[in-house]
Amino acid sequence: MKLSILMPVYNEEERLPEALKQALAVEYPCDVELVVVNDGSADRTREILESWEDARLRPINHERNKGKGAAIRTAVDAADGDYMVILDADLEYDPKDIPRLLEPVLDGKAKIVYGNRSFGGHAAFSFWYVMGNKGVTLFANILYNSYIGDLETCYKLMPLELYRSLAIKSKGFGMEAEVTGKLLRRRLRPYEVPISYHARTREEGKKITAMDGVEALLILMRERLRPVPKQR
Repeated sequence: MKLSILMPVYNEEERLPEALKQALAVEYPCDVELVVVNDGSADRTREILESWEDARLRPINHERNKGKGAAIRTAVDAADGDYMVILDADLEYDPKDIPRLLEPVLDGKAKIVYGNRSFGGHAAFSFWYVMGNKGVTLFANILYNSYIGDLETCYKLMPLELYRSLAIKSKGFGMEAEVTGKLLRRRLRPYEVPISYHARTREEGKKITAMDGVEALLILMRERLRPVPKQR
């Protein structure tokens, strides 16, 4: 089995070197590739990627910023693993948790695994951020009669071909809600494992906003009302 780790990057020159170092230092239980999409960064991101020496790293450049969803779509098109997982370059997630996500897959217990964040004083930059995340997750659970713990988690591990079949259209952060909505609409429930998390502040570059939460609600509603595609 080969795992494709997909990393979208936008103006993260201060954190990118450490993000790459951490991701490539983990002892994974399978072969991995790290597909990094520089999403039109205006800083030294391209230079950092071009100077990094590791055969597992596959850098790709967008000439202009297109959004997280678009960057992941580019990475998915280029990836050649059996499974995929997204890892942001902002150091909020610990790559050491990725082998934990792989355990249920390698044990034959699951094909889709979400990393479930437990928010605490060190793990959230604001009360409203946590409440917004919990509100979106609750809305999804009500709509789809499910019980997932963390819809907005970056860590969504699944077969690469399954992700491709979802045909994600959202260009920005709305892709998180679209992925989950489409999985739940197909009655595909993720297996969840606890992960560590350390949120950064606005001053440190946090990009997601309240409007992204509103967009997530609209996407979840749209996907719930859309007919379930027939499985071939």
